[in-house]
Amino acid sequence: MHEVQPVPHMDGNDQTRKERWLLMAVPMRFPVPIQTNSYVTSNHQIYYPSVYGLPGAWQVMEQVNRSIVAQVHSLFRAQQESQASFGGTTSMTGLYEIKNNQRGVLSLTQSNYAYTPPAAHGMTLLQSLTFDMHTGRAYSLAELFKPGSGYPERINEQIRVQIKEREIPLIAEFNGISAEQPYYIADKALVIYFQLYELTPYVYGFPMFPISVYTLQELLIEDGPFGRMLSGV
Repeated sequence: MHEVQPVPHMDGNDQTRKERWLLMAVPMRFPVPIQTNSYVTSNHQIYYPSVYGLPGAWQVMEQVNRSIVAQVHSLFRAQQESQASFGGTTSMTGLYEIKNNQRGVLSLTQSNYAYTPPAAHGMTLLQSLTFDMHTGRAYSLAELFKPGSGYPERINEQIRVQIKEREIPLIAEFNGISAEQPYYIADKALVIYFQLYELTPYVYGFPMFPISVYTLQELLIEDGPFGRMLSGV
């Protein structure tokens, strides 16, 4: 746990109260502490994050960490099912990336690469989670926006523009984002992404579309996870 140092020029009960306030403010104002956990066997190397060291926020940490582990299991099971037809021994590597850890918003991605011989190549799956660290709640894309805001049309328009400007090769027509569209937050950008083969050839990788918070600001719930990215630097 990261200790908060005493505030200069304070003593006695005032100092104790100030330290307690600073500790309690960690999930609201500062990046939350993250540690790496692992599940390693001869064929599996799975690494995933967990939140720790938030005094007075044990239920929040438990809720967040349970959601992360559930997603690890979901990726693991999905790979087992998709690789089963090859008949060989499947090897897996699971990794994660922290995309946002500020203003009480934690957004991350988790990937799982699996290969089973004699397949021509392996397959990577990608999932993500975005949390309000005040409550531990994970947010879907729709929950970032005001009801009836028409956010899908705005996002679809921007994705179509990027497909054209970036000359992204498609193997399937882009018909718009789905009701459960995966995304993550990266500072002042909302990143919409798609799975391998969903829109583009395998060699292209994961098609990702960053969208500035300022192009969506009137549609956002102001105190929601993405709305908080609007204010300040």
